[in-house]
Amino acid sequence: MHAPVELIHMTDVPVPMRDGTVLRADVFRPAGPGPAPVIMTHGPYGKDIHFEDFNAHAYSLVTERGRYMNWETVNPEWWVPRGYAVVRVDQRGTGKSPGRMELQGPGEHRDYYDAIEWAGTQDWSTGRVGLLGISYYAIGQWHVAALRPPHLAAIVPWEGACDLYREWARHGGILSNSFTDAWWPRQITGNQQALDPGDDNPGRAVAGNAELPRELREHPFADAYFQEREVDLSRIEVPVLSCGNWGGYSLHLRGNIEGYLGAGSAHKWLEVHQGNHFTPFYAEESREYQKRFLDRWLKDDADAWPDDEPPVRLFVRTADGGAFRAEREWPLARTRWQPFHLDARTGSLSPEGDGPRENAETSYPAPDGAVTFLTAPFTEDTEVTGPLALHLWAETDTADDMDLFVTVINLDPSGREVPCEDASGRPGPVTKGWLRMSHRALDEDRSLPHRPFHPHTGAEPVKPGEPFRAAVEIMPTSMVFARGHRLGLVLGAADRAEGLRFLHDDPEDRAASAAPGRNIVHTGPGRESYLLLPVIPAGPTRPADPSPAA
Repeated sequence: MHAPVELIHMTDVPVPMRDGTVLRADVFRPAGPGPAPVIMTHGPYGKDIHFEDFNAHAYSLVTERGRYMNWETVNPEWWVPRGYAVVRVDQRGTGKSPGRMELQGPGEHRDYYDAIEWAGTQDWSTGRVGLLGISYYAIGQWHVAALRPPHLAAIVPWEGACDLYREWARHGGILSNSFTDAWWPRQITGNQQALDPGDDNPGRAVAGNAELPRELREHPFADAYFQEREVDLSRIEVPVLSCGNWGGYSLHLRGNIEGYLGAGSAHKWLEVHQGNHFTPFYAEESREYQKRFLDRWLKDDADAWPDDEPPVRLFVRTADGGAFRAEREWPLARTRWQPFHLDARTGSLSPEGDGPRENAETSYPAPDGAVTFLTAPFTEDTEVTGPLALHLWAETDTADDMDLFVTVINLDPSGREVPCEDASGRPGPVTKGWLRMSHRALDEDRSLPHRPFHPHTGAEPVKPGEPFRAAVEIMPTSMVFARGHRLGLVLGAADRAEGLRFLHDDPEDRAASAAPGRNIVHTGPGRESYLLLPVIPAGPTRPADPSPAA
């Protein structure tokens, strides 16, 4: 047991909003004299629920302990002795805060702005507010930082998406239903305000006043609903430390990288680690890393986070571990963008020449079949670090749509798949990508060869029997394929078994794109299909001293 830490704990503190609604917060601050900079979270999971009560299994895996531990937020008993005040706000309509809950909407972000400004003007605050939290408590940071509250000094979005449509709701246009359907009753409705429907206070509402699973189903395109929830990353001016997870390809990883690239901040850093969704955040090494950043921007400690701090810190994975490595940019400037050509005749992936000289096709059954293309065994350790893209000629023989599930895997010399830990803590592939083929239109101004960008504003049906071309965004990754290993590219009509938490199996959403039939892959002259890989040349910056992820 850890000895209790001396601190002042203020419970259910009123936090007034601009419309008169009063949210409730807990404040943990140093017992000694003088104000302190603030670390804030604002979200729906309940400030009063102990981490162990919220998720006992996850709590058993983290090394940090404390009386006030709370799901995906910082531990006050670690941060307060180090000179910080910790503020947790129940967002409107959740926990102790009244009102109409609006998840992932502009009203939520306005409230966050008001909470930051309130915290920045209290007598126990130095006037500098930093944001630090995981997942939901990271997503909101992008949005509120773009609103530029004057007392906001820095943000640390740890595994936090920034594009509700592409990263949470619809991967490549395909409804990602199973996570939200399970998350909603498990983590939201039980903590939602339940009040008398006859209550005439316009700031209050009954449980069920917002239903994100239903709303996401009702909007198959990036329409006005999603446009209202977009964030203009270029408006973010405060320092940013964006921390992603290679295993978070099904929700947060893309957001951490796109958020880092898009933020208008003059001072911004990217870190990408491995491991499950919660353990790395609470690891001592990670806490010290977070603290160094916040000490610089909330306490003016230039020695804590020097000006020459590397802009990018990546955990470069290997089959049996890996190591962190400092970099200067993303994508890496020394990347060799190597097309690996698909050959439907041989089932191979080859970097040689311009691709196969003969036209060929291969097929797999819908709604649940797949086909795999393999590289030859690598003759030397080969690092793949960066964004990937699949440029493909495809066809369906019966339907007017087709869903493509792309999976990149690592195979050892015996042909056994080498798993990577995903963000749920389960064995997973190297990375994934998705595309509904009726959404294959590209925004040419925002697309890059290694990162196609689809506007998802309308459908362009495919015609059975007519080949078409599509570019598929594959989530960024880092993996060293050892000598003798192969890279496998799996093209499927449905999720693979390892995607249990993030399935795309809603019957209504998949009715047209998962109709029985055959999906066909074309290769050869005039129908060149290739996987664009970010190969990092071997050199003095190769990873060394393998160690577990922080």
